Amino acid sequence: MTMFSITHPATADFSQPIDSYWEASADPLAIQAAPLTTSEHCDVAVVGAGITGLSAALTLAEQGINVRVLEAGPLGWGASGRNGGFACIGSHKLPYGVMIKRYGLEATQSYYQAMRDSVELVADNLRRFTIDAWVSGSGEVTLAHHPSRISGLREEQEFLKSTFGEDTTFLSKDDLQALGLKGPAFFAGLKAQVGFGLHPLNYVRGLARAASGAGARLHAQSALLRWEETPSAHLLHTRDGRLAARHVIVATNGYTPEHISPLHRGRLLPALSSIIVTRQLSDAERAAQGWISGLMAFDSRNLLHYFRLLPNGRFLFGGRGGTDGSAAGDTAYRPVLTKAFHELFPAWRHVDVTHYWRGLVCLAYDRVPYLGALNEGKTVWTAIAYHGNGVAMGSWCGRALAHLLLGRTSEETLPPVLTRRLARFPLPAFRPLYLKGAYLWYGWQDRQ
Repeated sequence: MTMFSITHPATADFSQPIDSYWEASADPLAIQAAPLTTSEHCDVAVVGAGITGLSAALTLAEQGINVRVLEAGPLGWGASGRNGGFACIGSHKLPYGVMIKRYGLEATQSYYQAMRDSVELVADNLRRFTIDAWVSGSGEVTLAHHPSRISGLREEQEFLKSTFGEDTTFLSKDDLQALGLKGPAFFAGLKAQVGFGLHPLNYVRGLARAASGAGARLHAQSALLRWEETPSAHLLHTRDGRLAARHVIVATNGYTPEHISPLHRGRLLPALSSIIVTRQLSDAERAAQGWISGLMAFDSRNLLHYFRLLPNGRFLFGGRGGTDGSAAGDTAYRPVLTKAFHELFPAWRHVDVTHYWRGLVCLAYDRVPYLGALNEGKTVWTAIAYHGNGVAMGSWCGRALAHLLLGRTSEETLPPVLTRRLARFPLPAFRPLYLKGAYLWYGWQDRQ
């Protein structure tokens, strides 16, 4: 079968373990998630056992729906279990000004409120299911990486207040130092109140235990290999089993198999994001750098860096970028990311990096997430494209999809920013070039 994908096969080798710090430190799953090896049927099949899929399965199972989840690798193998652990606002790349022109002020405000609610939903899940996710920090800070970006932070502060009623705090360079957010390339900051850091794989496994406890059947190592649609059901074939379902939720984000799910074909753009984690830093080492805060932080670059001090004193540093998804490209990008870390935190040049890993984030042409049906019969659903920030929004969208299926909400009551469309990338505007195991796309023309 021809595989229609813009990513190197190495990025979706589900047999390979992820050498992440989260894998090394996570609590045991402590439930059974055996592969599908028989022919079964259910009301709803969920493809993907990440945050979105498990949130949907949990919500459905709590209402007595017969739901099964198919996961190609171990539960949480994809972005859900290997991200930076930022539960915060910001699951889009479309500027708010453009968003308001395209969808309207009220729709944009509704979307913003959904992002706020999504962070609270994660906090509620942690409390309700007693998940130890190493919660740390309160809020997040955007750091101006160049003096020219300072005025932009002040403008953003005024805009967020006037448009969304969001209170933020502007931080001068001296303020940053006083708060333990010191770095030679941080010239100012804007601190938001919403958000916190967490251990993403502990969160995923906690959701899995909750979904299983509610009655959902979870099947790890059960990659979807063939999908048939009949008048009465969708037939999902794995290597050793088959699942018949009336409804299918596709919750695979940057790992969506477009050769299996043609309704997603041409609508998604995976992109690489990479992370390193250091050994534990001593109090003296933290003081030497001047970074002692547990706040989530990211800089103002387009290909941003994101970072935070973990509760146990290790430091996590991540960044967007890289175009080679092969194993060789994986190895080659580690020194690139480490060099950026040393430039921003020079006092820690001597500190050992103990873990390095990569994964795929997912972008959409409209640069906003999508939530809703994919076919006219409304039997295939998806929530997708969080643009590198899906811990909170994936939780909210998974629950919202379940509510749509249950009839507890309608598309009209959801933010139109999320439900309008999942547009195809305009193929005539692309000139594809295959380079080093990854596709690069040139000539993407942003059509407003």
